[in-house]
Amino acid sequence: MDPVRNPYAPGAGQRPPELAGRGRELEVFDIVLERIARGRPERSLMLTGLRGVGKTVLLNTLRSQAINRLWGTGKIEARPDQSIRRPVAAALHMAIRELAPRHRAPDRIDAFLGVLKAFALRSAPAGPGTAARGAAGSRLRDRWQPGIDVPATSGRADSGDIEIDLVELFTDAADVAADVGTGVAVFIDEMQDLGPEDVSGLCAACHELSQLGAPLIVVGAGLPHLPAVLSAAKSYSERLFRYQRIDRLDRIAADQALCAPAAREEVEYEQKALDLLYEKSGGYPYFVQAYGKATWDHAPRTPVTAADVRVAAPEAEAELAVGFFGSRFERATPAEREYMRAMAGLSLVEGATPPDVADGGPRDDMDAAVSTAEIARSLGRKPASLSPARDALIKKGLIYSGERGTVAFTVPHFGRYLRTQPA
Repeated sequence: MDPVRNPYAPGAGQRPPELAGRGRELEVFDIVLERIARGRPERSLMLTGLRGVGKTVLLNTLRSQAINRLWGTGKIEARPDQSIRRPVAAALHMAIRELAPRHRAPDRIDAFLGVLKAFALRSAPAGPGTAARGAAGSRLRDRWQPGIDVPATSGRADSGDIEIDLVELFTDAADVAADVGTGVAVFIDEMQDLGPEDVSGLCAACHELSQLGAPLIVVGAGLPHLPAVLSAAKSYSERLFRYQRIDRLDRIAADQALCAPAAREEVEYEQKALDLLYEKSGGYPYFVQAYGKATWDHAPRTPVTAADVRVAAPEAEAELAVGFFGSRFERATPAEREYMRAMAGLSLVEGATPPDVADGGPRDDMDAAVSTAEIARSLGRKPASLSPARDALIKKGLIYSGERGTVAFTVPHFGRYLRTQPA
């Protein structure tokens, strides 16, 4: 079939041609927006899940919903080596610019922008790691200026304490949104990478906003251990946010993700082809797109058959091995790779059941969490000696600890990939 007409899109954060299986999440967010518009209290939202399940795509779609309701919006991607101060300032600057044309008091907008500029320029107090960035980095920070064409004001959101400053800044932004009868939504991807102080500050700000019923919400997305990260910062975070786990697609949604865009190109799938594609992809959205794209390119005609899928599967798997799995594996040091290989060997022991196979999916779609003590035992090492490798892998986003004393891969199929690689 014509590869130019291939509708599938296996890209990082790239919206698939058919956003299947996420209707509930979209409906919930619509309710959140409507409740806030009516002055009802609502919680900020946290999306959690493994890599490849479409968290970023869903985050962008939720942002589009907010924009369609004339909300001011901004989005950032958290980084472990960067304070949240300047990215949040940029996101709120964008959000307020969206609201400004509808505001009747330009002076009110300028006053907020002055506070925003002061917030952005206020450096956090020196802490561990500050000196390591070097004098050149300090000079670069000193020269940096936000693109805000009003003078910075003092006395509001500029204390240098991120918790105090975020509370004041978010409150002021919410007041601007209330003036025009709408709201502000800040979207944060890779939220588990925020530093402890930034997480604490965000929790405090969201807590204050929820008590005031202010029209500003934070929508975060992160790996499965994001709730634990938030809880470690503020104990009340368990009640502060609405958590939604984003998982693999069920069979009906996975078939829809393949068949709906194909039908628009007048292409059909045989049932056995869909059976095999679900077996290969495990229902993970990224893999559905990857196998769908390869199958389309190899299928000579419609309807697509199981034989077409078998011919195409090696190409899809080779691409995943390089771009999805291999790139992550290459980031690991030899000690970290040894740790992950031990995890892979232990994660499918007899009786270990991945948490998402209850619906009858392929058993090795996701590797079970394994005990850190078992990993140490399998390597003939003391658990304490493996802590540096474990902590580095968590920081790199390759594994996560959902429960104390256990670890699991953040990437579906990663254990299976490692088990096929030579030592």
